[in-house]
Amino acid sequence: MTSTTVARNVVTGLRDLGVRHIFGVPSGGWVDYMEAIRTTDGIDFVLASHEGGAGFMADVCGRLTGVPGVCFGTFGPGATNLATGVGGATLDRSPMLALTDEMPAPLRGRTVQMGIDHQALFAPLTKATMRIAADSATDTLAEAARIALSGRPGAVHVGLPQGMSAQAVEAQAIGAVEADPLPMPDPAATAALVAAFAAAERPVLAIGLGAVHAGVQDRIAALAERFGLPVLLTPMAKGMIAEDHPNYAGVLFHALSDMVGQTHAEADLVVAIGYDPIEFNYESWMKDGLALASVDVAPIDIDRDKHPVAAEVVGAIAPALDALLALPAASKDWDLAGLAARKAAMFAKLAGRDGAFGPCAALDVLRDVLPDNGIMTCDVGAHTHLIGQHWRTPKPGTQIMTNGWSAMGFGLPAAIAAKLCRPDTPVCCVLGDGGFLMTAGELATAVREKLPLVIVIFTDNDLALIRIKQEKKSNPIYGTPVRAEGTIGGPSLFGVPVTVARDPAEFRAALVAGFAADGPVIVEALLDSREYDDLVLRKDKQ
Repeated sequence: MTSTTVARNVVTGLRDLGVRHIFGVPSGGWVDYMEAIRTTDGIDFVLASHEGGAGFMADVCGRLTGVPGVCFGTFGPGATNLATGVGGATLDRSPMLALTDEMPAPLRGRTVQMGIDHQALFAPLTKATMRIAADSATDTLAEAARIALSGRPGAVHVGLPQGMSAQAVEAQAIGAVEADPLPMPDPAATAALVAAFAAAERPVLAIGLGAVHAGVQDRIAALAERFGLPVLLTPMAKGMIAEDHPNYAGVLFHALSDMVGQTHAEADLVVAIGYDPIEFNYESWMKDGLALASVDVAPIDIDRDKHPVAAEVVGAIAPALDALLALPAASKDWDLAGLAARKAAMFAKLAGRDGAFGPCAALDVLRDVLPDNGIMTCDVGAHTHLIGQHWRTPKPGTQIMTNGWSAMGFGLPAAIAAKLCRPDTPVCCVLGDGGFLMTAGELATAVREKLPLVIVIFTDNDLALIRIKQEKKSNPIYGTPVRAEGTIGGPSLFGVPVTVARDPAEFRAALVAGFAADGPVIVEALLDSREYDDLVLRKDKQ
C-alpha cells in the first residue's frame, strides 16, 4: 500500500468527488490541507474575506454543479461565521460539505481557547454532522456527500480534528458517490392523485424547488398545456415555465402577490409538484378549505385541519406526472384569456415608468443588457421581491437567490461562485446598499480571482421592506436609513471601479461597459425606493 497523509487523502478524495474549489479562511490546522490542495491538480483553495461569504460561495457551487460545494472555517468564531452560509445551504436545498477544525479527542469537553462543540453547533443547521478518523477519512467524506445529495439536498458538517492532518496513513481512493435512489411512488397514492385531478374542475399547479431538482420542466409544461392549467411558481423555481407562456400565472409571495392570488383563489385543487414550504408555507396563500394534492420527495407539511389532503405521493416525481399525462386530454374550467389579461396587467405595473429613476426601470435595463444565457444573482431586500415577479428567467439556474434562508449578504458571494463555476458565462449580481455592506469585503475576493463580474448596487439609502412595514403600522421611520444621503463610496472600492448612474441611459451605458471589462466593476444605480411601496408586501390570500 502507498503511504500518504490524512490531509492528502481528504483533498484527493474531494477532488475525485468532483469538487473544484474549497472556500474559506485558513487556520494553522488547515495548513497541511492547503499544501495538499496546492500540489493536487484539479482543485483550488479560494480565500474568502469572511467565512459566511465562503459558505454562500460553496452553496452556489453545489447548486450549479450538482457536486457538493465545500467550505472551511476554524475553531469557534470561524465556525460560527461559517454557520450562516451552512444554514443557507440546508434551507435553500444545496448540497454542501462544511469542514471545520475540531479539538483533538483529549481536549474535547475541556476549557480551551476558542473551544466550542462544533458537532452541537452544526446539528440544527445541517442534515448530519460527523468527524473524520485518520484511517477512514475518505469513507466519511463519501458518506457525507451521499447524505448531502440525497432527498432534499443540504449541508453536512465534517469535523477535522487538529493534529491529524500530517499523520501517515495508507492512500485511499474515493469511489463514485450518488444520491440515494428515490422510491417509486406508491400505486395507491398515485391512483388517488389521478382521481383527485380528474374530479377537479379548476386545479392549479404550484411548482417548487423540488421540481427543479427533479428535472421535470418539460412534463410540467406538457401537463399545463394538455389540461389548460395555470402554473404558479415559488421564487426559487423561476425558469420552470417561461413568463410569456400562456399558462404562466406568476410567482407566489413576491411583488403584486395579491394579483397572483386572484388566480389561485379560483382553484378547487392545488396540485403541488416539488413544492417545498421552506420558501412559503401553504397556509399563507391557500384559501381555507382548499384541497391539496402533493407530489414530492418528502411528506406534506401542512395544517390538515384547514386543508384536506386529496393525495400525497412521496418519492420520484416524474412517474406521478406521467400518470397524470396519461389521462385523456381535456381542458379544465379555466379562463386562460382572463389569466392572460391579469398577467399583462401585473407586468404593466412592474414595468419601468417615467419620472424618478426606480428599481423597475433599472431591472428592465439590466434584463435587456444581460444575455439570456447570463446568470444574475441577487441579495435579500425589497428588490428581491421585484426580481421574483418581474425578472424574465429563461431557465432554472439563470437567476439565483436565497429564499429558504433569506440571508442578506448572499448576492455578491453567490455571483463570485457562479463566475468560478461558469467562467464563460456573463454574470452579474443585484444588491441593495444595505446587503452590500454586509459582504463588501468579498470585493477583494473578486479582484484576487480576476473575475469579470458586474456588481449592480441599488442605492436608495433605505431598508425599504422594514420602512414600509413601519409606515403600515403608522410608526415613525427609525433605524432603517442606511445613510443620510449620497453614494456607497468613492470612484473605487477594494480596487473595483465604481460608476454611478442616475437615470436609465447612464445605467445602460455603465452596464455595457461593465460587461466588456476584464475584471469586476460596480455599477451603482441611485434609485427612488418609494416605487416599492405599491408593489411589495401585498396580500397573498383573497
